[in-house]
Amino acid sequence: MYIQNYSQLISESLNRNSLELRKIGLKSIEIAISSVEPRKLIRNAMTISDEILMIEEDKYDLKKFERILIIGGGKATAQMAIALDELLKTSSKIEYEGFLNIPEDQELKFLTPTKNIKMNLASHPIPNEAGLNGVNKMLELVERTNKSDLIICLFSGGGSALLPLPKRKINLADIQKINSLLLASGASIHEINTIRKHISDFKGGNLAKRIYETSKATTLTIIISDVVGNKLDSIASGPTIPDLTSFNDAYNMLLKYNLLDRIPMSAKEVIMEGVKNPRLENPSKNDPIFENVHTYLIGSVELSVEEVSNYLKNHDFEIDYYSNKISGEAADFGKGLFYLIKEKLKEYPKEPEKSRIAMIGTGELTVTLRGKGIGGRNQEMLLNFLNTIKSEIIDYKFFVVGCNLDGIEGNSKAMGAIVDNSILMETTQNNVSIDSYLNSNNSNAFFNLINGEIITGPTGINVNDFLLILVEFNA
Repeated sequence: MYIQNYSQLISESLNRNSLELRKIGLKSIEIAISSVEPRKLIRNAMTISDEILMIEEDKYDLKKFERILIIGGGKATAQMAIALDELLKTSSKIEYEGFLNIPEDQELKFLTPTKNIKMNLASHPIPNEAGLNGVNKMLELVERTNKSDLIICLFSGGGSALLPLPKRKINLADIQKINSLLLASGASIHEINTIRKHISDFKGGNLAKRIYETSKATTLTIIISDVVGNKLDSIASGPTIPDLTSFNDAYNMLLKYNLLDRIPMSAKEVIMEGVKNPRLENPSKNDPIFENVHTYLIGSVELSVEEVSNYLKNHDFEIDYYSNKISGEAADFGKGLFYLIKEKLKEYPKEPEKSRIAMIGTGELTVTLRGKGIGGRNQEMLLNFLNTIKSEIIDYKFFVVGCNLDGIEGNSKAMGAIVDNSILMETTQNNVSIDSYLNSNNSNAFFNLINGEIITGPTGINVNDFLLILVEFNA
C-alpha cells in the first residue's frame, strides 16, 4: 500500500459507518495513485516492435537514428525513465544515454537502476546547485547531438524547480530568493511559472531553441500533467513548448503580488528589458524551432478520476465530478466547501437507491503564508472546512479527503488529510481550538494531533491534487 499509516486511520474504535466510509475513501486514494503511476503511463503510451517506436498513433523508425538522448526532469520522471529504459532494451540496435534531474527526497533504492540513464538528485521546491549542474550536463549532451539523433525529453510537475538555468545577470541565489517569494505569495502555479519562464534560459521553449540551433534533431517531448487545464507551456515551465505568455505578463504578475521591488535587481532588470524589447521574448507559437518537436501528454489526473469513479460505482455511489479546475486560496475554498456540499446534496433525493453520493474535484489550491507553521494546501483547506462545520448541524455520514498525489505537500511530510464525522465529533467534544493552528499555517500539527493526516512519502506520481467527498444518508 502507498498509505503508510493506514492501520492508524482505520482504528477499530471508530463507529461502523465512519469506518466503512474511511476504508472506501482511503482505498479510492490508493486507486487514484496507482492509476497514474508513471511506469504504467509510459507502457500504455509507448511500444517498440520491429525497431518501430509507437507513441499513441505516431510511428518513429529507430533505424533512421544513430542514437537516442534522454533528458528532462520532474517528480515523475525517474519512473518514466525506468519504464523507457525497459522499453529501449528490447531494441538491441539502438544506442541511448540520458541524464535527468529528480527530487532529492526520492529514494533511489526503491527504483530499478538504469545503467544508461543517470539520475541527478536536486532540490524542490527551491532550486539548488545540483539542479543547475544537472541542467548544464544536459546541455553538454545536447551540444554533442546531430541531425540523425533522436532526443526524448521527459517532463512532469516539479520540473520548474528541478531545472534551473538563470538568464544572464541572474545567479542561483537570485533564483532561490524569487522562488521563495513566489511560493509564499499565494500566486497560482500558472502565474509562478509565467515568471519562472522569463528568467530562465532553459524553460519557456528555450531548450527547444538550443536543440534547433545545435542540431535540429528530432525531439519527442513526453509529459505528465500536474496543472489545471493541462496547459503544456506551464508543465515544468515548458522547456520545449511554445511560450504562450510574455515579459509583460510576468511584469504584471509581479505587480499583482507586490513583488516587483522585492525580487533581486538582476531579475527585475531582465524583466524590464524584456518588456521594452520584443526580440527578447521566449520562442512562441509558429516559431520554426518547433517544427521538429513532437509533444505527447500521456497522463493527467483525469485517469485517476475515471478509475476511482468505477470503483465507487461498484459501491453504489452516485458520481459527480463537479470540477477539474479547483484553484484559488485554500482557506477560502475550505470555508466555502460545506456550502458547496450543501447545495450539491439538494440535487439528490434521500432515497435508499440514491443514499450514497461521491463528489470529486481536481486542481490545485494556493496558500498565502502568514505564519511559520507546518502544513500544505490540502491540509490548510480541510482545517478551514472543519472550522466552518463545527457549528453546523449535519444529518448524514460524510468523509472528505484532500491530497497531493505526489505524496508530500507544503513543508509537511503528509500528502493531505481527512475530515469525517468522527474527527468533527472529537474536535467539538474536546473543544479543540482550531484558530491558533490556522493563524500560523500550522494545519499539519492539528491533523497529526487528531490522527487525520495521510502519510505515504514521495510516490513518484505527479498530477493535480485530488479532492473526494463521500456522503451517505441513513436509508
